[in-house]
Amino acid sequence: MRLFFLSLLFPTFLLANLLQDTIDATPPHATIKLHDAIYKGNIYINKPLTIEGLGKHVIIEGNGKRSVIFIKSSNVTLKNLHITKSGMNMQSIDAAISMEKVKNCEISHCRIYDVLYGIDMNMVENSSIIDNYITTKKNDLPLRANALKLYYANHNTIQDNTIENVRDVTLNYSNHNLFKNNKFIGNRFATHVSLSHDNTFKGNIYKYNSVAMMFMGAQNTKVIGNKILSSNGAAGIGVMIGGVANFMFQNNHVSFNAKALYIQGQEKGKGMKRYIVGNEISYNAEALHFHASIKDNIITNNKIFSNINDVVKDAGKNFESSNVVEYNYWDRYAGFDRNGDGIGDKPFKAYQYADQLWHYNHKVKFFYASPVMTLLNFLSHLAPFIEPNLIMEDMKPLMKNK
Repeated sequence: MRLFFLSLLFPTFLLANLLQDTIDATPPHATIKLHDAIYKGNIYINKPLTIEGLGKHVIIEGNGKRSVIFIKSSNVTLKNLHITKSGMNMQSIDAAISMEKVKNCEISHCRIYDVLYGIDMNMVENSSIIDNYITTKKNDLPLRANALKLYYANHNTIQDNTIENVRDVTLNYSNHNLFKNNKFIGNRFATHVSLSHDNTFKGNIYKYNSVAMMFMGAQNTKVIGNKILSSNGAAGIGVMIGGVANFMFQNNHVSFNAKALYIQGQEKGKGMKRYIVGNEISYNAEALHFHASIKDNIITNNKIFSNINDVVKDAGKNFESSNVVEYNYWDRYAGFDRNGDGIGDKPFKAYQYADQLWHYNHKVKFFYASPVMTLLNFLSHLAPFIEPNLIMEDMKPLMKNK
């Protein structure tokens, strides 16, 4: 493999056009190694090659127009670079890195900042985005853009990245992608998956996002072993689930959110199963919030405790027979275990009592969790003045939080 080196005595000097000239002169599959300096951006890579930074301050700086780096070839690798100063045009998707119709590319150990979009992945396959730090221009949140934009992008690995203070990470029509061990901090929709199937999210950490994860029209999705914490803002939703089929949510830790899981049960979505298994759902205002009917859920072996409300339903029909709810620990369960098998003798039943009031009049929710509502809810349990709704029943509740 042939190596090409660029270097300067003074790292703050701007290398005008030299990097693009070197790329143009470099044979395919060669490696360009860069020493600390500022290199002029808006470069085009139309052949297989590697660009690797040797120091800690190898900066590729755009001119404030369009994308900083365009990757138009498969088998391109970018390593250990700072990439900054893209344009600000949403329509042209100005980004740090624009990738289109390529395969087998790698972006690793890079720092991306002061850009509109981070990495635009348009029809990208079998590529890796590994151990990068990605943030965007410090605009007001609606004027920021996405850290990662996957569009018809399949079989990619997004791993060990930190994505902070951006608008969204989006997957549209993108299948068989793996998101593993990433950190999403202070974003709007940290991961927004729409009409994308067979994707896996494993071991990621979400903190201080408005909505940590949103799944709309996604099939065969696996969400396993993630930490979803402290969603804030107007929504404050940990996981929003709508129109999914064969959705596996397993061994996750969901805490300190306004709504831990917000689940939309579609009336016409027959057999659209959601498997909520082995999770800890704790210290949220609402653990399970259902919009429309509660149906087609498998909810087992979860630990649900220290939430203000365990189950909330705001519209639609009540608990349906298509649900399987069992072997969960509920700290509100008031029952006995006379035979000592660790399972309560009677089912755990979640009813709607006084909280029906704020479903009918949302101004009442101002007093949510206040002493007066707590007292009213207690009196409703003691002597119901309206018929409560059964919104969930666990036939085999666990007695201990193991």
